Amino acid sequence: MKLIIAIIQPEKLEAVKDALTEAEVVRLTVIDCQGFGRQKGQVGIYRGHAFAYNLLRKVQLQIAVNEDFVQPTVDAILRAARTGEAGAIGDGKIFVVPMDDCIRIRTGERGEEAI
Repeated sequence: MKLIIAIIQPEKLEAVKDALTEAEVVRLTVIDCQGFGRQKGQVGIYRGHAFAYNLLRKVQLQIAVNEDFVQPTVDAILRAARTGEAGAIGDGKIFVVPMDDCIRIRTGERGEEAI
């Protein structure tokens, strides 16, 4: 079992959800978050004054999958979240983390059956 954490641009969320549905991945958690990487923030203008804000709005997806679904899930996110053919700074990151256990609260099932 793996936990896939993807941080993407908010405007790519619907495309990523559609790509995940095509890959038969139908369970995910979406979290609004803020952060920065190579983009290093932006400069905004408010009432005629420029100001810098270095935390940009992002969306974090958390998807628990069995081994067989790791690569299809990653491929779907890459395909839908990338800007253009070559991508762009700020498109995001995907982290694949080992997951020791999963427990379905309703039934008490554990492991792959609980996902």
